[in-house]
Amino acid sequence: KEAENRPATHAGRAFSRAVFGEHPYGFEATADTLNAISVADMRSFYRRHVVACRAQISLVGAIDRAGSDRIVSQFMAAVQPHGCEPLADVGQVKPLDRAVEERVPFSAAQAQVLMGQPGMARDDPDFFPLFVGNYILGGGGFVSRLTTEVREKRGLSYSVYSYFSPGLHAGAFQIGLTTRPDQADLAVGVARDVVRAFVVDGPTEEELKAAKENLINGFALRIDSNRKLLDNVANIAWNGLPLDYLDTWTQQIDRVTVADIRRAFNRVLQPDRMVTVVVGAQP
Repeated sequence: KEAENRPATHAGRAFSRAVFGEHPYGFEATADTLNAISVADMRSFYRRHVVACRAQISLVGAIDRAGSDRIVSQFMAAVQPHGCEPLADVGQVKPLDRAVEERVPFSAAQAQVLMGQPGMARDDPDFFPLFVGNYILGGGGFVSRLTTEVREKRGLSYSVYSYFSPGLHAGAFQIGLTTRPDQADLAVGVARDVVRAFVVDGPTEEELKAAKENLINGFALRIDSNRKLLDNVANIAWNGLPLDYLDTWTQQIDRVTVADIRRAFNRVLQPDRMVTVVVGAQP
């Protein structure tokens, strides 16, 4: 109920619905859907889905193979053998065939803006060009193009970002910002122009060099605790990534070229067919 008082909640819900349609990625929990879940529903879900054949167990820490095998065996012994019926095919995320714009009235000092479309799946062969390219576009904080154009040059937003959210299916590419309600249209236009130019021209060599240096030099911070290592190992298992993924990560980043980024963004993003959601008091 508290979340319903936040414009970000309404923006995220409208964005997911518009981007994913009837695909499960577009489903968002509400008070009504949560209240509709019964104990019988939960037991049925557990019997069908919490099964040994689909378990993935990752362990990181001061433990040898024999010790890890004991832990895994104890865990698996506690999982009831309910069989392993095939999971339902949820289908692929459908691309958008047109631009969609949704404005949601909401009493707030700031308008919440989300823009985007279906992006990439985690197994996309252009994952690294898209990852590095997005760092330059809107994922690199104060050094990103979106921040330069929307915040630094025009003062339209304190914070603006973009990211890909890859999954087993095509997750969202999203741009997000907050701005004064009377500036929302201008901020949307600037962000859209930045994306359009990036898709057509890609980054400069200087932008790519700086992004590579930041990402490669910061790689150690991605694995500097057991918790972070565990998250990375689980990511490898869940997405079926090569076992040497962490060993070759910096080399993969360093191989990315301007041409790779331009080609990948031109293939994946269609700036004129994006969803735009604006939540906030209208001027």
